[in-house]
Amino acid sequence: MNAISTINRNHSRGRTECGGPNPIDAHVGARVRLRRTLLGMSQEKLGEALGLSFQQVQKYERGGNRVGASRLFDLSRILDVPVSFFFDDMNADVKASSPAALSAGTAPESAAVGADPMAQRETLDLVRAYYRITDPAIRRRVADLAKALGDSCSGEG
Repeated sequence: MNAISTINRNHSRGRTECGGPNPIDAHVGARVRLRRTLLGMSQEKLGEALGLSFQQVQKYERGGNRVGASRLFDLSRILDVPVSFFFDDMNADVKASSPAALSAGTAPESAAVGADPMAQRETLDLVRAYYRITDPAIRRRVADLAKALGDSCSGEG
């Protein structure tokens, strides 16, 4: 198979020109991982609930395998979010990277999913710890402290 037919085959399957996952699939996978992690659910547990192996869950989360409509429906029920959650916070470049846009050659070249701070483990650990604080007054003080520290580090305030 020559390079041109490989590129055309990749585009018809929604992959990027270099054969990587479509940025939309990667975004959906990142949102699956975000919600699963926020719930404190392992890949194994999610896989069991879906009737899949944890390796398959890993492939979905990386965007390596596409999540079909019926599987997306199952994920939304298991993770207790609307289907639209998986498409929230998608930037314009990623939105413009649909398989049709890739095939037509109109997708932006820099459509990779960026380093979303909400998808980082440190952020997720912090959010989980925050919500384990049962006293609302203490939780509010922790939030105020974090804001004050962030403002002092960025030169604001």
